[in-house]
Amino acid sequence: MQLGMIGLGRMGSNMVRRLMHDGHDCVGYDLDPESVAQIASEGAIGATTLDEFVARLEKPRIVWMMVPSGNPTEQTVLALAGHLDSGDILIDGGNSYFKDDVRRASLLSDKGIHYVDAGTSGGIWGLERGYCLMLGGNKAIIEHLDPILKTLAPGMGDIERTTGREHMGGTAEQGYLYCGPNGAGHFVKMVHNGIEYGVMQAYAEGFDIMRNANKDNLSDDYRYELNLPDIAELWRRGSVVGSWLLDLTAIALAGNPDLSNYSGHVQDSGEGRWTVMTAIEEAVPADVLSAALYTRFRSRQEHTFAEKVLSAMRHQFGGHVETKK
Repeated sequence: MQLGMIGLGRMGSNMVRRLMHDGHDCVGYDLDPESVAQIASEGAIGATTLDEFVARLEKPRIVWMMVPSGNPTEQTVLALAGHLDSGDILIDGGNSYFKDDVRRASLLSDKGIHYVDAGTSGGIWGLERGYCLMLGGNKAIIEHLDPILKTLAPGMGDIERTTGREHMGGTAEQGYLYCGPNGAGHFVKMVHNGIEYGVMQAYAEGFDIMRNANKDNLSDDYRYELNLPDIAELWRRGSVVGSWLLDLTAIALAGNPDLSNYSGHVQDSGEGRWTVMTAIEEAVPADVLSAALYTRFRSRQEHTFAEKVLSAMRHQFGGHVETKK
């Protein structure tokens, strides 16, 4: 299939590469001409204007946006609304707020344009590992996109099949899933990232406790010099707390055990806030997720080793560079 990608940053460009490796044709557009030139040199069709980008796509067009959430996405959707035709498909793969998806889908529906929200997880590792995709919109349209989604998703890989799923069918085992009508994909991705905050915080606090096990105020009988890189590696091998986030923590600690190259100033990208806001709307207790979010706020005023662990994980999975303050 042919797909047009708007936004050729770390994720967008790698998604194009993964699609081309599987035989799909891609048209790429970005505000940065160098990014366009780079992806064109690898076999994609490059476009330096939105008019050229749309003209290069065969009807019905399939456009995937990987641009920052908020105003950049809003402006891109509004611009495309004036360029696309009835029957075209616009996919938002960024981290948009699910309520914005519902509004945008309604706006585009009046023009006959199909809107799909695609919660996308995989970060800078997605080219190799694939992207976990959480999809909202018209089910028939998402089924039409199946060849693209199947290429981008990880597939079953070497993950052992869940007991009891042998006859359940569906695409969840392949790493992509139709979650429901417009907004559902980004709703699930929002909660996914809220959980991510909590899991990251648990690792960060645990490693901070172990790092401080040799503090001077502790009794000599209960002071320990613990090797954190080795412990992270140990836990990767058969421990019930093993995960990809732990794998990335182990990589960071192996490279610099005291994480002095990280500031401890930790940003939040929006989804954690939206998850807590949604929990309030639903009157659902979210103690851990709320505390993890507030810790990120505090990290901008004072830093501990725990916040450096958080910053290291964010850098490892998403390439987020948080400068020292």
